[in-house]
Amino acid sequence: MDWYPLWNSLRIASISCVLVFFTGIFAAYYVAKLPRAIKGVLDVILTLPMVLPPTVVGYFLLLVFGVKRPIGMLLDQVGVRFVMTWYGGIIAAAVVAFPLMYRTARGAFESFDDTLAYSGQTLGLSNSYIFWRIRMPYCRQGILAGTVLAFARALGEYGATSMLIGYTPGKTATISTSVYQYWRTNDERSAFIWVMINLAISAVVLLIVNMLEKKNQRGGARV
Repeated sequence: MDWYPLWNSLRIASISCVLVFFTGIFAAYYVAKLPRAIKGVLDVILTLPMVLPPTVVGYFLLLVFGVKRPIGMLLDQVGVRFVMTWYGGIIAAAVVAFPLMYRTARGAFESFDDTLAYSGQTLGLSNSYIFWRIRMPYCRQGILAGTVLAFARALGEYGATSMLIGYTPGKTATISTSVYQYWRTNDERSAFIWVMINLAISAVVLLIVNMLEKKNQRGGARV
């Protein structure tokens, strides 16, 4: 059995998860501090991939990174091509997973007691110290839950991924695209195996999220 789809899916999901972790936290932190009107507009823009059909997201990505588009042509000239390459899947997975990380992180930051930050400032602590040593530990459960959900979403992505990188065995195949291709070619045994693998990974992810939520509830009860 060819295990490349599993390896490729884990690789794409892990790298995209790292990307959305930092970009999601950055966006959530600064958007949460903006006025309500501006925050509402940015919320719509940043969470749009979560409500759009994944194929529509993939179509927009093709409009940006297609080899006949300005950005795609420019990248192609320097030897970078996101269409029909495995690392193009990182872009697709990151775009669809970003809203989950952003919304979860923003909710965690909005629940933060700002008096703790003000107290740190009166003690002469830098903003970066307050963010990483006070704010982030306080919001860690929400951040971790968002990270796990973003990883799961990236791992199970199909629509945008299939539009941008397609399906090439040993090159761009992922778990989700393999399930469809095996089903399409009447290889139901292989499709079922990959479905069960995906179910097992998803179950583990949900268990981790539930454990984080219970831990967060216990921590709130102690407070």
